[in-house]
Amino acid sequence: MNLGIQNKTVLVTASSKGIGKAAAELFASEKCNVAICSRSEFELEKTAEELSAKYENEIFWIVCDLNNPSDIKNTVENVEEKFGGIDILVNNCGGPSAGFFEELNEEKWNFGYEQVLLSVVRFVQAVLPNMKKKNWGRIINITSVAVKQPIDNLLLSNTFRAGVIGLSKTLSNQLAKHNITVNSVAPGYTLTERIYELAVNKAKVTGESHETIIANMTKEIPLGRMARPEEIASAILFLASEQASYITGNTIQIDGGLYKGLM
Repeated sequence: MNLGIQNKTVLVTASSKGIGKAAAELFASEKCNVAICSRSEFELEKTAEELSAKYENEIFWIVCDLNNPSDIKNTVENVEEKFGGIDILVNNCGGPSAGFFEELNEEKWNFGYEQVLLSVVRFVQAVLPNMKKKNWGRIINITSVAVKQPIDNLLLSNTFRAGVIGLSKTLSNQLAKHNITVNSVAPGYTLTERIYELAVNKAKVTGESHETIIANMTKEIPLGRMARPEEIASAILFLASEQASYITGNTIQIDGGLYKGLM
């Protein structure tokens, strides 16, 4: 299938590993101009070298702390200077601190707000002028199945990722006249470092081993396994394509059947 995005410029945030890296790789395979960012210079350089060698396609990388507005502004400016504008924005971030309500102080609330919700606002604000000028754009926000089915000890994620969905739906209505689509992807349990981190944190509360916790999490999934990052990335790639030009304002969960609701 010709996705119609060859030579489009894509910025994937928090993309030196995990789902972000898998998305960057698929865009590289489609011969897009790919820019990646994260807080780790070492991981970024390693990922860029790996993908550049594999696809014979230069991967532009830049260090960016998603909680730092100056970093976000600098990232977008550098990518636009390099490639002449961003056509596709994939907003991804790590998960905020796990914990129940009484365990979360105001510092953690503020950090999660900046990391999960305000980073999306800032990146969208920065890329919109060029998207509007081109009368074409794709904004894809990676959230979590928690926006459909809250996860008990992930209060910050439940709260702020739901906010991203509200933002996305509102933006989709406002930006449609500029031929800019806005959609969200809500992954379920996916084989990344985040799953290990959540299992270790839960183990401290329950006294179980993290291996047991991961096994029990997997039992909840009708397909009987966790997702591979590239399976989430495939949906992201499709939403960025010309074939998805009539899809906007949607949240698509990719969770192996984990979500139990009807809608």
